Amino acid sequence: MCNNMLGAMTKFRLALIQLMVSPLKANNLNRVGTLVKEAASRGAKIVTLPECFNSPYGTKYFRENAESIPGESTKVLSETAKEFGVYLIGGSIPEKDDGKIYNTCTVFAPDGSMLLKYRKIHLFDIDVPGKITFQESETLSPGNELCTFDTPYCKVGIGICYDLRFAELAQIYAQKGCQLLVYPAAFNMTTGPAHWELLQKARAVDNQVYVAAVSPARNDKSSYVAWGHTTVVNPWGEVVGKAGSEETIIYTDIDLKYLSDIRQQIPVLKQKRHDLYRVQAVQDCRP
Repeated sequence: MCNNMLGAMTKFRLALIQLMVSPLKANNLNRVGTLVKEAASRGAKIVTLPECFNSPYGTKYFRENAESIPGESTKVLSETAKEFGVYLIGGSIPEKDDGKIYNTCTVFAPDGSMLLKYRKIHLFDIDVPGKITFQESETLSPGNELCTFDTPYCKVGIGICYDLRFAELAQIYAQKGCQLLVYPAAFNMTTGPAHWELLQKARAVDNQVYVAAVSPARNDKSSYVAWGHTTVVNPWGEVVGKAGSEETIIYTDIDLKYLSDIRQQIPVLKQKRHDLYRVQAVQDCRP
């Protein structure tokens, strides 16, 4: 059980960085330190970057920007987390390993150690006629592990973008004790207006958790235009933090007493009929 549930700590500040991603990796890595420093100075304990924070999102960019882990980008993340004493959720980067490319999120502790490496498990392969066709599987391979990490505040579950559409992942994370789910994500100008906020509310209400989805800032000149609107939803389904489309940092105070109160008032997590139905992982979450 998390320390907060024992009364040691019931609130902490979450910062979500909606970064304007540059075509130049070096520029993006340089911006990380500046923005994390600002977030830490505002009291943030957990800081999150967006999906593909170090390079543009797109199948033609994945391979040319892919790097090993540890590597250039994760070195910056580790040093930044340690310098500013925060838990840093490193959005995602294209990772190369054994001839394959993955869309990978790494998380670093305040001492700079890497807590987990999560590879996006559901690839974004869609075809909406007349609007958008995208096939991540042309370049990327799917991950095969679910990942959570513990902090002095609460347990956190990680997904990436399209993973948000899969309710089972969020349910398993809630069963494992997560109270905050974080999705670095880059919805587009078709799926963003339609489903971005709706999906976050659904995951939050179904599992009585906080849900945070952090997007890159919108660049209308990019080949893939992100929706932006980085958002945090509370366990009641209310939007408690939301950005526009520009580069910014949004802050939300995560209130775990409020979460506990909601679970006591409407105790659906205790009322599930496991004698009739069950959602479970086929392998343990890491770590």
